[in-house]
Amino acid sequence: MPLKIMPKKKHLSAGRVPLILFLCQMIGALDVPLDLVQPPTITQQSPKDYIVDPRENIVIQCEAKGKPPPSFSWTRNGTHFDIDKDPLVTMKPGSGTLIINIITEGKAETYEGVYQCTARNERGAAVSNNIVVRPSRSPLWTKERLEPITLRNGQSLVLPCRPPIGLPPAIIFWMDNSFQRLPQSERVSQGLNGDLYFSNVLPEDTREDYICYARFNHTQTIQQKQPISLKVISVDELNDTLAANLSDTEFYGAKPSKERPPTFLTPEGNESLKEELRGNVLSLECIAEGLPTPIIYWIKEDGTLPVNRTFYRNFKKTLQITQVTEADSGNYQCIAKNPLGAVHHTIAVTVKAAPYWIAAPQNLVLSPGENGTLICRANGNPKPRIAWLTNGVPIEIAPEDPSRKIDGDTIIFSNVQERLSAVYQCNASNEYGYLLANAFVNVLAEPPRILTSANILYQVIANRPAFLDCAFFGSPLPTIEWFKGTKGSALHEDIYVLHDNGTLEIPVAQKDSTGTYTCVARNKLGMAKNEVHLEIKDPTRIIKQPEHAVVQRGSKVSFECKVKHDHTLIPTIVWLKDHGELPNEERFSVDKDHLVVTDVSDDDGGTYTCAANTTLDRVSASAVLRVVAPTPTPAPIYDVPNPPFDLELTNQLDKSVQLTWTPGDDNNSPITKFIIEYEDAMHEAGVWHHQAEVSGTQTTAQLKLSPYVNYSFRVMAENNIGRSVPSEASEQYLTKAAEPDQNPTAVEGLGTEPDNLVITWKPLNGFESNGPGLQYKVSWRQKDGDDEWTSVVVANVSKYIVSGTPTFVPYLIKVQALNDVGFAPEPAVVMGHSGEDLPMVAPGNVRVNVVNSTLAEVHWDPVPLKSVRGHLQGYRIYYWKVQSSSKRNRRHIEKKILTFQGSKTHGMLPGLQPYSHYFLNVRVVNGKGEGPASSDRGFHTPEGVPSAPSSLKIVNPTLDSLTLEWDPPSHPNGVLTEYTLKYQPINSTHELGPLVDLKIPANKTRWTLKNLNFSTRYKFYFYAQTSVGSGSQITEEAITTVDEAMASRQVDIATQGWFIGLMCAVALLILILLIVCFVRRNKGGKYPVKEKEDAHADPEIQPMKEDDGTFGEYSDAEDHKPLKKGSRTPSDRTVKKEDSDDSLVDYGEGVNGQFNEDGSFIGQYSGKKEKEPAEGNESSEAPSPVNAMNSFV
Repeated sequence: MPLKIMPKKKHLSAGRVPLILFLCQMIGALDVPLDLVQPPTITQQSPKDYIVDPRENIVIQCEAKGKPPPSFSWTRNGTHFDIDKDPLVTMKPGSGTLIINIITEGKAETYEGVYQCTARNERGAAVSNNIVVRPSRSPLWTKERLEPITLRNGQSLVLPCRPPIGLPPAIIFWMDNSFQRLPQSERVSQGLNGDLYFSNVLPEDTREDYICYARFNHTQTIQQKQPISLKVISVDELNDTLAANLSDTEFYGAKPSKERPPTFLTPEGNESLKEELRGNVLSLECIAEGLPTPIIYWIKEDGTLPVNRTFYRNFKKTLQITQVTEADSGNYQCIAKNPLGAVHHTIAVTVKAAPYWIAAPQNLVLSPGENGTLICRANGNPKPRIAWLTNGVPIEIAPEDPSRKIDGDTIIFSNVQERLSAVYQCNASNEYGYLLANAFVNVLAEPPRILTSANILYQVIANRPAFLDCAFFGSPLPTIEWFKGTKGSALHEDIYVLHDNGTLEIPVAQKDSTGTYTCVARNKLGMAKNEVHLEIKDPTRIIKQPEHAVVQRGSKVSFECKVKHDHTLIPTIVWLKDHGELPNEERFSVDKDHLVVTDVSDDDGGTYTCAANTTLDRVSASAVLRVVAPTPTPAPIYDVPNPPFDLELTNQLDKSVQLTWTPGDDNNSPITKFIIEYEDAMHEAGVWHHQAEVSGTQTTAQLKLSPYVNYSFRVMAENNIGRSVPSEASEQYLTKAAEPDQNPTAVEGLGTEPDNLVITWKPLNGFESNGPGLQYKVSWRQKDGDDEWTSVVVANVSKYIVSGTPTFVPYLIKVQALNDVGFAPEPAVVMGHSGEDLPMVAPGNVRVNVVNSTLAEVHWDPVPLKSVRGHLQGYRIYYWKVQSSSKRNRRHIEKKILTFQGSKTHGMLPGLQPYSHYFLNVRVVNGKGEGPASSDRGFHTPEGVPSAPSSLKIVNPTLDSLTLEWDPPSHPNGVLTEYTLKYQPINSTHELGPLVDLKIPANKTRWTLKNLNFSTRYKFYFYAQTSVGSGSQITEEAITTVDEAMASRQVDIATQGWFIGLMCAVALLILILLIVCFVRRNKGGKYPVKEKEDAHADPEIQPMKEDDGTFGEYSDAEDHKPLKKGSRTPSDRTVKKEDSDDSLVDYGEGVNGQFNEDGSFIGQYSGKKEKEPAEGNESSEAPSPVNAMNSFV
C-alpha cells in the first residue's frame, strides 16, 4: 500500500464530474519503491533504555533501508566506535546490528554506555536514538539475623522487605515456605515499597515463615529474604507469662489493646508531594493502622477523579490513575476512618511531561522545482526545545542550502533540485527525555507506476461491499482516475467511494457491477494504468432446511438440507452435532442432501446443523432431534442367557492374568459374546468398568492389567435377546506398583489476576496412579526467555498458582506425574498466559470522516500491543448526539456503542441524525475489559431531507376558500427552505382534477386558498424542503361549503301537505291489500273441517270423499296435489295463476258458511276453533300479516 495510514474517504456527488482523486503534493507517509534511489530510513533499532542479560551476547539492533544500500557506523559515548579494533564486536552482514560476544570472554559491564547508529548513502544519513546499554543486575539479599517478633493482640506492625537494588527493579511478593501467597485483606496488605503492613494483628497471624521474595524478571531469578517469625499472644497468654516471671507484688496484669482511632503508617505527616510523568500510571498510597481496622477513602480536593481512568488497588489503599495528564495535577486527599475517628493526608501531585509528538516530520517526496515543508511539533512540560539536524549534523553548521528556510519547528523548501536530497532529524527535548525523528527529502522525477498486480480477479457476493486496489507511486504525485468497461467511460455515479490510497469501493455491489475496471495514474511525466476484474456471485442459500424431529429409540431419522448457490462456486456441506463434529460411527451417513442416523440412541439427541461453505460466504441451518422411548412391544418368546459361573484366575503375572468361566444356559438363543468387567477395590470399590469382550464360543480370556490395582472380575453373557445379569465376582488379585505411564491431561495456564499464572490440570485417578504417593511436578518458564524451568511438586491438588508474574506474558507449562516408584514419561509442553489487566493506553489520532448525512467513518491509530496487556478483542466506539439545552434537561444523553473485532482501525457509524452534532471516543478492549477512552472527538452531519410535517388541518371552510394550518416537521434534518402544497379537486365519481402546485415560505404555518369551487372536495399533498431535497408528504381532504342561494330554493318535501296526504293514501291501500291477502289465505268453505279432523289425525294428507257426506278431493287441475292448510307461496315469492283464480264465493257455495258484517268468513272452521285448542303442528290462528305479505304480488 502506498500509504501507511488509511486516509479519509472521498465521496463524489451525483453530477457528471469524473471520479478523479487529487492528492496533496506532500505525502507524509509515502513509501518509495526500493528500486528507486532514496535516502536511508531506519527500520529497526534497540530501545532507548536497553537492559541486557549479562549471561548472553549483547545484540544492539540497527536496521535500515535505502538505495544504494546504506553503510553503517556507530558512536559510543559520543565518539566513534571502531568495531574493527575489538575482536569481541562484529557487525551483522548487510545490517548495522552489533553483536558483542561476551559468552566466551569479556564482561557486559565493559560495554555499558550510550550507542548511536548512523546509516548513510549518497542521498543522506539517518541516525538512531541514543541507546543506553546497561546489564541487568539481580543482587542477593544481604545476610541479616532477624529476631522473632512477639506482639500483643491488636497492635499494629510493619514487616520490612528492603529488597536489594536491581536493574530493572524487582517485583516484590510475600509467600510462605510452601510457595503459597500470604492472604491479604483490608487489615493486612503489601505496600508499594514491598513492606507488609498490619493495621492490627490477630492470633491467627502467628507463623514462622513470613518470607519476602524479589523477582527479577529480566534474568528470571527469584531472591528470598530470611523468614520472619511472628507470634501474637492474647491477653490471657500474656498474663500467664507475667505471672510466671514476676512476684505477686510486681504483677499487675496485662490489659487488652484498646480500640483506637486511625493513624497513618505510610505516608508520614499530614502532607506529602508526588511527581509523575504524563502518560504514566499515577500511584498514590495510604495505609493506616487502628482498631477496628480503618477503611480508606479518596477524594480530589479541587475536582473529581477522572472517570474510566481511576482504579483502586490493594483494598482501596492505593489509588491509580492511568494515562495521567497535566490536568490530573492537584491535591489528592486520603481519609482513614473507623468508628473512633478519622485522619487525613494530602498528597500534592504535579504532572510533568517528557516530549510527545503533536506532528512528527514525515518523509517528503518532491519533483524538481516543487515546494514543500517539514513540520516538527512537540509538546511537554516544560516546553521542549526543537533542534534540527541534517544528515546527523546540526543544521546550523551544515552546508547551506538556498532552497531551505528554517522557521522554528518548520523547514520550508522551495524550487528544490535533485542534488538537495537529504535526511533531516528533529530532536525535541526537555529535562525528562527527548524525541528523535528522521524524515528524508527525496527529490525525484519519476513517471507514474501502478504497484498493484495486473488482472487481479475480485469475487464478491452480491449486496456486499467490493474494494478494488490501485496502489501507486510517482513524482510529481499522480492523479488517480477509474474507468469501467472497454469503452473507457469515466466513473461518475454517486454509488462509488474513492479512497486516498487509490482504492475504489463499491459499497453495495450488484450484478451489474461485474466487469473490468481500469485504474489510471497520471502526472506530467507520463501515465500508467492497470486493469482488475470484478465478478459478483449469487449468495449461498439453504432452500430446504432440516426440520425438527422426534423419533423413537432404535429407529432411523433423516435430515434434509438443500442448498442453492452460485453455479461457479463449489459449496462444501458439513454436518455438525451440537456445534461439533459428527460422531465417528457407521450409523451416521451423509449422502448428498441428507444426513441419516440409524439405530438412534439417547446420546444422539441434540442440535444438528447443516453448514454450507464456499470460498466467499457461509450459511447454516439447524434442527433439534429428540429421542423418546419406543412403544411397548410384546414380550419376547426367548430370554436372555443365564449368568456365567465358576470364575477362576490362572497364569497370574505382573501385567496380565487368565480368566476362565463356565457359561450359563443360553435360553434358546445362542450366546454371541461375553463381556468382562473389573472392579478396583483399592481405589473405586463398588464401581465396575469394562475390561474386554470375547466371542460367545470362548470361555477363557487373557486380560491385560495395570499396576497397583486390586482386581476383581465378573462376566456377562449376551445373545440376540439381551445381556444376562453379571456373574459372581472372582477372587481378588493385587498387581505390583510401577511408575505412572501417563501424565495429567487438560493442562492449562491462565491468569486470574494481572500478576499471577494459574496452572490447572485434570488429575489422574487412582487407577491411573500405578502406585502409592501420587504427586505432580509442575514446571513453568517464560516462553520468550531462555531461563531455566521453575518447578514445584504438589499432591492432592489440580491447580497451582504462580504469583508475581508480569502481566500477560506467554509461559511454557508442563505437568508430570510421579509416585513412590518413579516419574511418568516426559510430559507435553503447553502454552499459557499470565493474567490480563485492563488496557493502559487509549487509541490515538482519532479521525472522523462524515460520509453522508446518516453515515460517518471513524479511523484511529492502534494502541501498542504491549499496552493492551491481554488478548486484543477489538475496539469500541462510544458516540452520542449533542442535545439542545432544553432537551438535555428532559432526558439523559443516550450513548450508543459499536464494537469492531480484532485489530481493525476503522469503522462505520450508521443511522446518524442529519444536521446534528455528535461526539465520540474510542477504547481498546481485551479479555479483562475496556481501556481508557480517547479524547472526545466532535463532528457534524450535513443536512438531509426533512420528515413529513407533524400535522395538517383544514379549518374555516367557506364557499370558495379553505385555510390550512400545519406544524413543522418533527425532524427538519436541516434548514427548511420552503413548503410545497399540491392540490386537486375530486368529483363525485372520485376522479381527480388538474393538480395545482404552490410554494409557501418556510416561516409560515398557515395558508388560505381562495377562488375555489363551492361544494367541492379537494385533496391536498403537503411536504417541506431543505437545500438537499424534498421530504415525505402528508395528505388531507376537505370540502368547500354549499351555495346558500341554491340551498334556499330547495324545499323540504317532507314538510308539504300534499306529500303527507299521498303517503297516507299509499298506507291505506297497502292495508286493504293485506286484508285481502289474509282472507284468501284462510279460505276453507269447500270441506267440513271438523269432520275431517275428527276422522284423521292429519287432515293435510287425507283426501275428502263425497260419498260419505264430505267434500271430495280438492286438487290442482294439473298436478292433483292436495292443498295444505297454511301453505306458502313458492320461494320466488310469486303466486300461480291457478291458485289465484279461486274466489271466496266458490268456497261459500259448498258449505253452510257465510260472511259476517265485517267480511270475515263464518263456517265449520271457526266452529272447530271454538271447541278445541290447536294440537301438533296445526294452528288455530290466522296467518300473520307477514305471511300474507309473503303471498302478495
